[in-house]
Amino acid sequence: MSGPIRWGILGASDFARRHMGPAIHAAGGAQLIALATTHPDKAAAFLDFCPELRVLDSYDAMLADPKIDVVYIPLPNHLHVEWSLKALGAGKHVLCEKPMTMQAEEFDQLIARRDETGLVAAEAFMIVHHPQWQRVRQMVRDGAIGKLVHVGGRFSFDNRDAGNIRNQAEAGGGGLRDIGVYVFGAARFVTGAEPEDITARVRWQNGVDVFADVQAEFPGFTYAAYVSTRMHPYQEMLFHGETGVIRLTAPFNARVFGEARIELHQPDLGVRVERFPADNHYVLQVEAFARSVRDGAEYPCSLEFSKGTQAMIDRVFDVARTL
Repeated sequence: MSGPIRWGILGASDFARRHMGPAIHAAGGAQLIALATTHPDKAAAFLDFCPELRVLDSYDAMLADPKIDVVYIPLPNHLHVEWSLKALGAGKHVLCEKPMTMQAEEFDQLIARRDETGLVAAEAFMIVHHPQWQRVRQMVRDGAIGKLVHVGGRFSFDNRDAGNIRNQAEAGGGGLRDIGVYVFGAARFVTGAEPEDITARVRWQNGVDVFADVQAEFPGFTYAAYVSTRMHPYQEMLFHGETGVIRLTAPFNARVFGEARIELHQPDLGVRVERFPADNHYVLQVEAFARSVRDGAEYPCSLEFSKGTQAMIDRVFDVARTL
């Protein structure tokens, strides 16, 4: 395929308007050409940054459009599998927001459809495209902190709006699916390891999980993390080894929560800080996807990897004790 990869957005979500729409529009090798929405009034905000955007009045119209190569899907969680399968069936490459499925086994049909069609399909787990995470993975594997002993994660924000889909059980809401994917997936990405044993405590409100405290045993190291949608906004990841500590201060919302920064704590060396002030992981994600579509490059976040993170979320729900 020559020329820019042509993208369409399936659904005018606020997240797509604020982050992924502008990222597709700004990314090299990509061209944002269409938005499908059943709420035409929401299109104006997209036209502000992409005036040439075509607005389609149905999702099926986008799938039928031969000019669109890739469909980005930011729909409510419970619709992700349905529309990802439909888009792949229509011959479109698919980048779908996380969580791409509600249960790990649902990935099997997505993987099968991807393999049948030869198309690129992936969950939009953007952090793996950020250089801070690629750097941390290499540091841990190179022994910068010695033998890894413990991994810790924290991610929280405060959202009490009952009308928000993140607070609606029927739409697949709740903190574990929304942000647990980050504290779990980040640990798996860096270490390449899978949990062997999990314990958890979860607090529920109106059918959705609003706080989860999770402990796990991985091969060779322990893990502890909490996520909440009812606490002051905060995020942090720690990788604690025998000879040092790596701390990420804005691991998940770089440039929004704060500057992406890696702190390396080592004996007698104080703290060495690496900063990443300019990198936009949404743009990098789009550009990586375009390389996979155009050149056949390996995509950094496969469906198989995403299935592993969803499997960890599923296990937390299975073993959790209610607070």
